[in-house]
Amino acid sequence: MRNSTKYLFFALVLIGFQSFAQEEEENTKSNIQTYTPSRLLDKGQWDIKFFNNLYTETKGNFNGVTADKPRENYFTSTVEAFTGISDNNRINVGAIVEFRSNTISGRQALSVFSLEDTNTDRKGITSIAPAIKFQPLESVGNFSIQSAIHIPLVSDESDANGVFLDQTAWTFQNRFFYDYTFDSGKWQVFTELNTEYNFGEEKSFANNTFLLVPGAFLSYFPSDESTVLAFVQHAQRFGDFTQNYTALGFGGKYQLSKTLNLEALYSKFVRGENTGLGQSFNIGLRALF
Repeated sequence: MRNSTKYLFFALVLIGFQSFAQEEEENTKSNIQTYTPSRLLDKGQWDIKFFNNLYTETKGNFNGVTADKPRENYFTSTVEAFTGISDNNRINVGAIVEFRSNTISGRQALSVFSLEDTNTDRKGITSIAPAIKFQPLESVGNFSIQSAIHIPLVSDESDANGVFLDQTAWTFQNRFFYDYTFDSGKWQVFTELNTEYNFGEEKSFANNTFLLVPGAFLSYFPSDESTVLAFVQHAQRFGDFTQNYTALGFGGKYQLSKTLNLEALYSKFVRGENTGLGQSFNIGLRALF
């Protein structure tokens, strides 16, 4: 009887330890696995992203002809800040600010970081956007929509020297996010559909155009703190001005700490019509608290 009691005691301890270990594993799941763009924040939680994109091109396709061209460089630095405001954790609000620095006439790609003021470069804060993100279906926590109005701060898209900075059109943007994690927990598929309607009284190439940008990302998690991914994106603009392009890319994310994540991406524009053809280098830092 004493031995039976002893075995029962050890069995209960073992079951309790296993349950605690499983719960601890779930609680320590990294932010890069849990907080994809599809997932909303809890009330009072903050998500701040500092994302930088350097796009450089030496080719273009216009009027059905692909040809070389002097290098042009476009750097965009974006700050996004969102916070949860609802008790049911289904509504987030935030703001997006964009800074751009562009150079033309064959200057090297890193010239966008130059502090010089020349006739081949332009820089400045170009737009701000109030935004809301919400979960439309309570039963589908991995599907969300982000809506924003991008307000242009640019009076002239191109200056007298032909240096383009940013569009002067307003943009009503809706982004649809969905992700699915496979049972193993090692693979995840993330999909996005970005839709934009561009309008405004100022003359702009983007006025009265619609932009559709579907994208698919396949991620693999070699560890809880890291992921590698590959993706494909296509952009199709139609309306008063038409263009399209397709890009392929790869990258990775790493959780530096419980709060900070680091992200790096590379993409190549493999085809397009009425657009430049180049490559982009991206690096971002995300704080989640």
